[in-house]
Amino acid sequence: MDAMELENALHAARALVLADLAAGNVADADIVSLVEESVAHRRWWVGQWPEGAVFVTGLVAQDVQDALLERYGRWPLCPVCTDAGDPHALDVDPELGTDPHWVCPATATSVAAVGRLGSVLGR
Repeated sequence: MDAMELENALHAARALVLADLAAGNVADADIVSLVEESVAHRRWWVGQWPEGAVFVTGLVAQDVQDALLERYGRWPLCPVCTDAGDPHALDVDPELGTDPHWVCPATATSVAAVGRLGSVLGR
């Protein structure tokens, strides 16, 4: 994989995660900065392991989710279990794989592909 393909993978991951943040109305400047930090870190990571570029979208989503948990709380909240009384975040599945999806950890329901939360949330 050449440098252009690696950059394309990083830009695609950035766009997909930003789309999910926007769908949840949480794409404020400080949160977008978390995406940029993750992309910068993953740029180094794929530079060391170019074959890992296919995993970048899921990894950036997880990075942002972890950073948000530390600073703001759980994201994205599960739209499947809204009546369960115990709000919980969706997980990225597979954790290290291609075609990452947001999945409800309580029901194992695949909610949406990373980048497609807007289709589920009506945004």
